[in-house]
Amino acid sequence: MSLSEIQHPESEDDVARIVSQANAAGLPIEVRGGGTRAGLGRPSQAASVLSLARLTGITNYDPSELVMAARAGTPLSEIESALAANNQMLTFEPMDHRPLLGVDGEPTIGGVFAGNISGPRRIQAGAARDNLLGVRFVNGSGEIVKSGGRVMKNVTGLDLVKLLAGSWGTLGVLCEVIFKVLPRPETAVTVAVSGLNDAEAAEAMAAAMAMSVEVSGAAHLPLSVAYRFGDTLKGEAATVLRLEGLTPSVDVRTERLVAEMRRRGEVSVLDAEVTRDLWRDIRDVKPFAVQRAKPVWRVSVAPSAGHQLVAALRLKTGVDAFYDWQGGLVWLQMEAEPEADLVRQYVKALGGGHATLVRADAATRAAVPVFEPQPQALDALARRIKDQFDPGGILNPGRMTATM
Repeated sequence: MSLSEIQHPESEDDVARIVSQANAAGLPIEVRGGGTRAGLGRPSQAASVLSLARLTGITNYDPSELVMAARAGTPLSEIESALAANNQMLTFEPMDHRPLLGVDGEPTIGGVFAGNISGPRRIQAGAARDNLLGVRFVNGSGEIVKSGGRVMKNVTGLDLVKLLAGSWGTLGVLCEVIFKVLPRPETAVTVAVSGLNDAEAAEAMAAAMAMSVEVSGAAHLPLSVAYRFGDTLKGEAATVLRLEGLTPSVDVRTERLVAEMRRRGEVSVLDAEVTRDLWRDIRDVKPFAVQRAKPVWRVSVAPSAGHQLVAALRLKTGVDAFYDWQGGLVWLQMEAEPEADLVRQYVKALGGGHATLVRADAATRAAVPVFEPQPQALDALARRIKDQFDPGGILNPGRMTATM
């Protein structure tokens, strides 16, 4: 049996048939949604591509229940448009990788959950997987599996749902996802503190998060990246804190937060429109979207360790950086080589975390462990799970999973 270079199933049964045939023939498959993250991870070792581009459509959506179901290939833009029409949103604001990776295509809702793609609001709303209620997928044997549902009651199902989120298509081909949505905030503002260094910013963000003002975004943009945001930050280092909700509540909380931050530096308040654009650019890593030949790391560490990691790296190599998630998510742009051993050495020394090489050329991604190497016991467990879901090892071969 030979598989065409790119196959376009139009139903869940088509997916099951294609995977079953590939498994019987021992031919590996690259699972692809909109193709916007195809350059993330190790280069594909697949014999063919299974594209979910035709497996589209919102299958169930009752705004009053705050739950939506959609086929995996549904464009994210279609999901967001339907939610916006009802003044609702995906709370975890998934990143759009196209600017950073320099690719085209349309992000899909299945790709978002397969990669557990989560943006700045993760510190308040949780990750993509925390909002996923149920899935329908095809395992590596070509069997259709359903797990979870519209309410989070089935503990066994919930575990399986969370397992699929962030597995990058290595355990199963997502066909349908069921997820939570929430009302869109009435307004949003950003409190910006100018001129803090990285260590001072870490302290300021920690103080803001400890207050009862419900910060939904906390990032630090050093001087080296601030100019990428145009006139918004006036070319100065900025520690930015987002507040969202009903206007009267936001007004009161803003006043409290401004009073606290004025003890640390010059403070300005950015309005709703500027706030929207600023956090979209932070989410999509705009500062590093220009020099695409330079490797980019996404590093998750303890919030107090982020600036220490960057300081240590700057003593050894050329690196630029900015911080999200209260400093717990560090975006690193390397000057030349990815310096994988050095990055992971310092991550380990600072208490551990996850370092993912998000952008690099194919040769580098083939030679460097792109995702964080797992401890031996955890790696053995992951391989046993892979063997259960995909005994033939045909789904996205060579691509290891990561916590995103």
